[in-house]
Amino acid sequence: MDFLLQFLFSPLPTSAIISLFALAAATLFYLNTRPSAVRSPIDLDNQSVGIKDGARKAALLENNNHLVSHYYSEAKTLYEVFQRGLKVSGNGPCLGYRKPGRLYQWLKYKQVSDRAEHLGSGLLHRGLKPSSDTFIGIFAQNRPEWIIGELACYTYSMVAVPLYDTLGPEALVFIINQAGISTVLCDNQNKAETLLQICEKGQTSVLKTVIVMDSFGAEWVERGSKCGVDVVSMQDVEAKGKSNLQKPVLPKPDDLSIICFTSGTTGNPKGAMLTHENVVSDAAGVLKGFETTIVPSTEDVTISFLPLAHMFERVVQTVIYGAGGRVGFFQGDIRLLPDDMKTLQPTIFPVVPRLLNRVYDKVQSGAKSPFKKWLLNFAVDRKYAEVKEGIVRNNSLWDKLIFNKVQASLGGRVRVMVTGAAPISPNVLTFLRAVLGCQIFEGYGQTECTAGCTFTMPGDATAGHVGAPLPCNIVKLVDVEEMNYFASNGEGEVCIKGKNVFKGYLKDPEKTAEALDDDGWLHTGDIGKWLPSGVLKIIDRKKNIFKLAQGEYIAPEKIENVYVRSGLVAQVFVHGDSLQSCLVAVVIPDPEDLPSFAKKLGVQGSLKELCKNTEIKKAILSDMTKLGKEAGLKSFEQVKDIYLHPEQFTIENGLLTPTLKAKRAELKTLFQPQINQLYANMS
Repeated sequence: MDFLLQFLFSPLPTSAIISLFALAAATLFYLNTRPSAVRSPIDLDNQSVGIKDGARKAALLENNNHLVSHYYSEAKTLYEVFQRGLKVSGNGPCLGYRKPGRLYQWLKYKQVSDRAEHLGSGLLHRGLKPSSDTFIGIFAQNRPEWIIGELACYTYSMVAVPLYDTLGPEALVFIINQAGISTVLCDNQNKAETLLQICEKGQTSVLKTVIVMDSFGAEWVERGSKCGVDVVSMQDVEAKGKSNLQKPVLPKPDDLSIICFTSGTTGNPKGAMLTHENVVSDAAGVLKGFETTIVPSTEDVTISFLPLAHMFERVVQTVIYGAGGRVGFFQGDIRLLPDDMKTLQPTIFPVVPRLLNRVYDKVQSGAKSPFKKWLLNFAVDRKYAEVKEGIVRNNSLWDKLIFNKVQASLGGRVRVMVTGAAPISPNVLTFLRAVLGCQIFEGYGQTECTAGCTFTMPGDATAGHVGAPLPCNIVKLVDVEEMNYFASNGEGEVCIKGKNVFKGYLKDPEKTAEALDDDGWLHTGDIGKWLPSGVLKIIDRKKNIFKLAQGEYIAPEKIENVYVRSGLVAQVFVHGDSLQSCLVAVVIPDPEDLPSFAKKLGVQGSLKELCKNTEIKKAILSDMTKLGKEAGLKSFEQVKDIYLHPEQFTIENGLLTPTLKAKRAELKTLFQPQINQLYANMS
């Protein structure tokens, strides 16, 4: 005891006192800045509830069997959602745009609403009917006029039909003819050129009016008149509408709002018919899960760079408008997105895994020395330990010392990130939840259920699943016998029923019957598995499966998702058919990692030359096989030979869909000679 008292009260060296004060200050800073844990609205160990016929619903609905159709009682259509935003924001800033090197300029809610009325009135003045039978094409990059055009449709009960930037002329011709689109809003002369060429070639007699957002010369008017098309400026149509203003003809919740043509991996696009209730209910389902933690407000800002032609972006913006928030558009060049992010400083950031993978790679590549790698991993572990406790923040010691640069590159204010459209690697998701200091949610769905049908919950730090059913729909799994998936084992094809499920494909009853059964269930073609906590994990794909010669079923996308984890593999296309007993693959090596790897093997040359090197091929195939074994692939699921190709599959070269899915038919056709050679070498 005497020794203890002497130790406690004896004078300490000055350096020790300073260290103790520093430790005390750091502890005090930590305790004062550490926020309270995120409070989940449900028990995270029981996120969904079983109901009749093996279906499951969101635990959020446990005491209420009514599926959510809207979030705000006064906003049941997309028109009403926008008007609510106008009211709650007090006519605040709504749509932002910028010129290179400049700050964002903002259109206010009332300006947008008024311009939509003027444009809609101008369309009616040109003879269009205020009806859900009137389809207006929108062929433009993300920009304020896109939203004004869409809102003009909703103000007068017309239907917006987005046309993808990346759709080729053949698909455009098909959509214009299939939907009977007489009027298209387009952004610039390049798009007008595409449309006029279609008319000049006599590929459509339907299109009568092209309304251009940007300025254009008189020669375009003359050129259009020669093929029976009026080329007019959006500004002129708005002016004509303003002087001939029509009273809004408002839609009902069950009226069509948008026809979203899915690009598909084969065949012609299919026009998914979505009602106002479909879109509003999907947004409401997401909002319902946010109630206890993240309430969108007039202070929220999102950046719009994902294509507005996709429903993922449309639903995010519906959430923002309903809350009276702001949408800032990128400049149209993805290379300038970092500068747009820093200037706009968004709080809500919708992303796709491809972008998150780049952020992950950039952070990892920045830790070049062994010590920096150790420090990065240590900091990530410390931050993720907080995330698992529900603590989400960007002001910890690790944020200030290590993560502040990557957070600043996204504008420094992101509080919510939503990823969708494709699966994200669990280790990337876990890593970024620690590094970025914001809540990151993953959603799963497809155009036919508006966007999402499941969504991860606030406070759930686990990865490798896509969350629980949204409160606007129920989900069930059905047997897929040929693949040995049975609902009795908690596995099967994911089927969805609810307020967000589409009405069918435009003028295509056969495809509609394939997607929607007689009881209204949407069959997704994805294979899911219920996890013990009531969340869904996507484990396979029913579509694109094929049989090998020995009768084994193959799901190539599952195998590709394993192989692409190799650091040497950027992209992979797995192929097989019923005439062959094994699989082969076309592999696009990673252009950044391959040269340094080749150098270790004593091999040098251009990417094209490295792809022809047999030693490189053997090494990549060996790494892929190793990953396959670790992932539990069966021997017949492993590829036996590969062809290395130096050029990536892209949207531009027609090998990827706009949602970055492989166009398998096109890939097979392009690489058929190499595939034949691979099989010939085995015989």
